[in-house]
Amino acid sequence: MTTEAPLSQSHAATGDPIRVMLVDDSAVVRGLVTRILDAEQGIQIVASVGNGQMALAALDRNEIDVVILDIEMPIMDGMTALPKLLQADPGLKIIMQSTLTMKGADISLRALEMGAADYIPKPTATKDLAGGADFKAELVGKIRALGQARHRSPNRLPRPAGAPPLTPRPLAPLPPARVAIHPPGPLNLRNHPAEHPDVIAIGSSTGGPQALFTLLGAMRTGTVTQPILITQHMPATFTTILGEHISRVSGWDAKEGVDGEVIRGGRVYIAPGDFHMVVEVKGTDKIIRLNKNPPENFCRPAVDPMLRSICAAYGKRVVACILTGMGSDGLKGGQAVVASGGTVIAQDEGTSVVWGMPGAVATAGICSAVLPLPEIAPWIMKLATRR
Repeated sequence: MTTEAPLSQSHAATGDPIRVMLVDDSAVVRGLVTRILDAEQGIQIVASVGNGQMALAALDRNEIDVVILDIEMPIMDGMTALPKLLQADPGLKIIMQSTLTMKGADISLRALEMGAADYIPKPTATKDLAGGADFKAELVGKIRALGQARHRSPNRLPRPAGAPPLTPRPLAPLPPARVAIHPPGPLNLRNHPAEHPDVIAIGSSTGGPQALFTLLGAMRTGTVTQPILITQHMPATFTTILGEHISRVSGWDAKEGVDGEVIRGGRVYIAPGDFHMVVEVKGTDKIIRLNKNPPENFCRPAVDPMLRSICAAYGKRVVACILTGMGSDGLKGGQAVVASGGTVIAQDEGTSVVWGMPGAVATAGICSAVLPLPEIAPWIMKLATRR
């Protein structure tokens, strides 16, 4: 399973506590999560309820930043509650609890399409119920990342009347971005290869599926003829379903990469969960290779090995796009792309669920453009179709 490094700095040091609501009909699971989060500085559980109807009532009484929402519950299940919670508070960050099955993956991807921010595996195994280290790291890391993004959001609602007082503290500013931001309009050719690209590479994590649906839905097949290679931080099974959802919402032929297959234009290749996906040159062909080399940036699949291999195979005829996600995966690979003469762009903070990965490449000064999500597809299409 893919996990990511927890944030190194407690949010308590930079602002209000991250206020969490647990929604699960299992008292055992709520107890497990409560024990984990009670030990974390800067995270506060403000409500713990057994179904979606109770969650809606609790949202009226409390200021909540992050919701851990189970899918299957009596009275009102998670998929019914999800749009109602977001209607009540559009800036709310909701993490779905899902089983790592085909059905669970499909429901989770539908929840992401409906506005959920992320998902975590539902703790079922003995080691998880005992507070396994992997489950704890993933849970805490995602709550911290999404909670901090929520605190920075302009959509945060006023505190409910009667809610207990907080002692606000100012947020630490982000480091200044040293980027060249290209506004919409004629393509600025500065920092671009002389030739049009032969491949488009995309890296994403938290919030990535939603961003991919938007981006690829706007990049219709036939206009962009290059192959598109994607590394999205996801476990096995979920990446299979991700390909199916991308095909359905965008019209692209999208599927997991298969070891040894020849890369063809006009197709989308997704790194399978728990495998790094890289490119190898074989004669005149570029082929997909999958491996289980050690995780990079705490992730497998990881963006960096994909980008390094693409640089070696395609040289300067590469466009790399880093979308929303936790951590800094894609930074070293993006530096390799630029060193080879290729182009790196990133999603801006305002449209990112978490501005970790795109923020890392943006503040490193290697991007040719940092753009809102709706402007990325037109920008790539201009570059991809330029001769």
